[in-house]
Amino acid sequence: MNKENLQKLKFPIGEFKKPEHINDSQISGWIADIERFPKSVNQLTKNLSINELNWQYRPEGWSIKQVVHHCADSHMNSMIRFKLALTEETPTIRPYYEAKWANLVDGTDDNLDDTLSLLKGLHAKLGKLLRHLSPIDLPKEFVHPEHGKHFRIDETIGVYAWHCNHHLAHIKQAIDYKGQF
Repeated sequence: MNKENLQKLKFPIGEFKKPEHINDSQISGWIADIERFPKSVNQLTKNLSINELNWQYRPEGWSIKQVVHHCADSHMNSMIRFKLALTEETPTIRPYYEAKWANLVDGTDDNLDDTLSLLKGLHAKLGKLLRHLSPIDLPKEFVHPEHGKHFRIDETIGVYAWHCNHHLAHIKQAIDYKGQF
């Protein structure tokens, strides 16, 4: 498989592109995507066998179950990042090694029930927090030391909406290809 095809499999919806200007309508749409995510994941995975949960979305990529478990890990971190930015002056967040987390026992579990429950509660809580942000909150920032840059809350809402849709596309891709490329 050539490099271009691998890149398309890695980023089936493309990479996140920060809009030059972020408006209320975009933020509302992004929050809706975040709120819908757990239900969408559940619908895609509820009838999959253990064999199917182990299908990868690309060569050397994660399995469906690892993607689902990763989303819980990532989105727990996102909740903390939002709260830090809302309660501290430009905090520096702590990155984590997502690839290593994906290979821990909870990242390779064949049973998605606990992770789907976690996503449902976490996204309900995250949606509530995000829907109650004020215009004063949206430009607040945190520093991501891995990237060496500041991220605004409004931009980060878009990043996590993209992250949800990015990984939904990975799950669909693995199912469509039946893990074969």
